[in-house]
Amino acid sequence: MLESLKRSRGKRWPRGQKFALSPEGVASELAYREAVQKARALGRATLVTAQQAWAAPHGLEPGDGVVLGELRSGRKSIAEIARRLEDCGTSLTEVKIAVDRLSDAHLIEPSPIAAEVA
Repeated sequence: MLESLKRSRGKRWPRGQKFALSPEGVASELAYREAVQKARALGRATLVTAQQAWAAPHGLEPGDGVVLGELRSGRKSIAEIARRLEDCGTSLTEVKIAVDRLSDAHLIEPSPIAAEVA
């Protein structure tokens, strides 16, 4: 029970840190979106397979594509992404872990904090 109270591991991002797609992330997000669109008409099993096929080469989880897709429209913080995915049942912790993986895969990059103030 106390295990759930332990601080989650992972990167420590500054409060309000925003993220954007990297050049590799733009291409990867497009590939994810195209794979999902093609697979949707073929059923749930095909969709899951397409998401797994997209995620595996990057060392990601299939659901990370949804988080990546949230950055398509511009820079967002972890909290902003979590709010947008809240109705899907995705928690803030899950978003943070996905952001860490996407950052490690060089598909997203943190925006400079100083640029946010200017």
